[in-house]
Amino acid sequence: MKFLPPAMLLAALVTVGPAVAKVEQCRFINSKPEREACYERQAKALDAKKAEAAAKQKPSAPLERMNAEDAALSRQLRSICRGC
Repeated sequence: MKFLPPAMLLAALVTVGPAVAKVEQCRFINSKPEREACYERQAKALDAKKAEAAAKQKPSAPLERMNAEDAALSRQLRSICRGC
C-alpha cells in the first residue's frame, strides 16, 4: 500500500510526457517545401491563438466610470491637503 501512490504518480508522468511533447519541430525537416509548410501551419496556429485571446479580452472600462473615480480621488486629496 505504501508504494501505490508513488506508482500512480509515475504512471501519470509517463503518460502525460508524450502528450506535452507533440510540438512540431520544423527546423529538423530536411525537405524545404515540407519545412515551409510546417512553418506556415505553426504561423496559422499562432494567429488563431492570438485571435482567440483577443476575442476573450473584455473591453476597457468606460471613460465615465474613470471620471467618477478621478473625482472621488480628487475629493480625498483635497480633504488631506488644504492649501498646499
